[in-house]
Amino acid sequence: MKKLALVLFVSLMVNTLFAQPLKPYILGFETTENVSDVAKKLVTKLNQNHIEVVGQYQPAEEEGRWVIIFTSNALKEAVQEFGGLTGFAAALRLGITRENDKTIVSYTNPVYWGTAYFREDFEKVSSKYAMLTSHLESAMKASGSFDGTPFGSEKGIEVAKLKKYRYMMGMAQFDNTIKLGSFDNYNAAITHVGASLKKGVPNVNMIYKVAIPGSDLTLYGFELSGEDGETKFLPKIDISNPQHTAFLPYEMLVKGNEVHMLHGRFRIALSFPDLTMGTFTKIMSTPPTIKKMLAKLVKD
Repeated sequence: MKKLALVLFVSLMVNTLFAQPLKPYILGFETTENVSDVAKKLVTKLNQNHIEVVGQYQPAEEEGRWVIIFTSNALKEAVQEFGGLTGFAAALRLGITRENDKTIVSYTNPVYWGTAYFREDFEKVSSKYAMLTSHLESAMKASGSFDGTPFGSEKGIEVAKLKKYRYMMGMAQFDNTIKLGSFDNYNAAITHVGASLKKGVPNVNMIYKVAIPGSDLTLYGFELSGEDGETKFLPKIDISNPQHTAFLPYEMLVKGNEVHMLHGRFRIALSFPDLTMGTFTKIMSTPPTIKKMLAKLVKD
């Protein structure tokens, strides 16, 4: 009964937030502990609060950064309900960053990303996101002094615009995905990707994999290394504080017999909505580079 009351309260809070402009990240807490110790503590607290850690790594090879990728039954159930491209919502990310002699913990705002990926159907899964939000906040409070401040955009993005988000006219939207390849069926697609990973693909390292039970959806996340990878583009776009460490890793979705990635001009812009066109111009080569790197996973 107490748990139900808590979920209903958080659901009310989510609906209240849903009426306001949304920002891509939430500030969890700050601490003087080092990144490694904070990461170990968070993995434990997340797992204790019904959140499944599916992967973690050091993005852009920076010692002061760490990313933890997680999913939950609530997220998986939301994706099961609608399927298709909502498979990209199967995992969220938590960033740990050393900034100004402090370790800052932040995470992707569930309501922001859920709205962007479920769009007009988000209200139908908002109770599941309320459950996840409650569990995340409990994990943060068990790990440090919870802050809860949204960040990543000065003014935020209105809900109606986020459901149809594009950085500017002519740019990609959520459903303007890039199809990297197609196979005879879902099992053939999964088998091929698995074989490519086992063989090894230059500068592409799998960080996590989330299969949605009872569906033909599997979401993967990859570290992109090498001279054209994360070390090249992240420093050019992650230029504000707190930093957007939870932006990475980049995803690829097996949907039925097809393999898709979100267009870089959507996925990167959604993560950094306030960046100027001048800044984005500095990484014009990044979206096609990411496509080229991930496409190697589906080539013969």
